[in-house]
Amino acid sequence: MAGADSGAYEGFTAEERAAMKEHARGLKTAARRSSPAEKAAQAEQDVLAKIAEMQDSDRIMAERVHAVITSTAPDLAPKLWYGMPAYALGGKVVCFFQSAEKFKSRYATLGFSDQAKLDEGTMWAAGFALTEVTPEAEEQIAALVKRAVS
Repeated sequence: MAGADSGAYEGFTAEERAAMKEHARGLKTAARRSSPAEKAAQAEQDVLAKIAEMQDSDRIMAERVHAVITSTAPDLAPKLWYGMPAYALGGKVVCFFQSAEKFKSRYATLGFSDQAKLDEGTMWAAGFALTEVTPEAEEQIAALVKRAVS
């Protein structure tokens, strides 16, 4: 949130407000769809369209992450979450991709929600920086996703 460094709250940034509005639009659109199969198919199309809109490096990584997640855990349903690709089980987001460009960050992020079963001791990673999705990174993503839904 803006002003976090100075300690004075200045409200949400423009990017944060835009993400919240996009999330609300997505919820309204999903509520209007009729059958569960139609909702699932449209949600995946929404994710693919969002990925296609991304800048080159983010798009390439998001495409690879999408392919790895959907092949590793076919039970995870693609959906948009705050305007970014996410993957849910039983309607609850387990993992998500955040583009670097949208949030003006140095790297893209693969994140996991509290629904992911990655618990390990008293502390574990819930987000991973991505600068490139190599074959080694794909293996790590697949292993994390398998653990997250096991």
